[in-house]
Amino acid sequence: MIRLAQVDDIKSLSDIERAADAVFRSEGMATVADGDTMPIPELLRYQRAGRVWVDTDEVDRPIAYLLLDVIDGSAHIEQVSVHPSHAGRGKGRQLIEAAAEWAKQQGHAMLTLTTFANVPWNAPYYARLGFEIIPPDKITPGLREIRQHEASAGLDAWPRVVMRRTLRNQLN
Repeated sequence: MIRLAQVDDIKSLSDIERAADAVFRSEGMATVADGDTMPIPELLRYQRAGRVWVDTDEVDRPIAYLLLDVIDGSAHIEQVSVHPSHAGRGKGRQLIEAAAEWAKQQGHAMLTLTTFANVPWNAPYYARLGFEIIPPDKITPGLREIRQHEASAGLDAWPRVVMRRTLRNQLN
């Protein structure tokens, strides 16, 4: 079941992120797999803002989550992680759809994210969900700042892209 995260959920999100990141080893990306998880105070900031969704198992324990920002007037997926034991079941897609619905309700016309270009469960996956790569000359200042931060963290060792999905309301 997808719901907004509660304070009691927050500690488990780091474990989900660590487990989800471990699969990057299969792509030769040990640096990503061994990277730091988002600090608990940051996760709590998202939770207090009402911008962390979790998908839970049958006993209401988080098994996947999504963090959402607002960047340059668009909803921006900061992180989506699915525990590998629950991967391949549409959990990430369902979280993205929940975020898209929230974004539409808030009046945002776009959902954006940054991701690895060549990792199968990154850019190719998001393209199947209706995201398209934003040409470099169309990247907004806030998204450029995110990319600069990612580069300084060493993520540009592998090609990265900025993607967007246009959000249409039900009448369109």
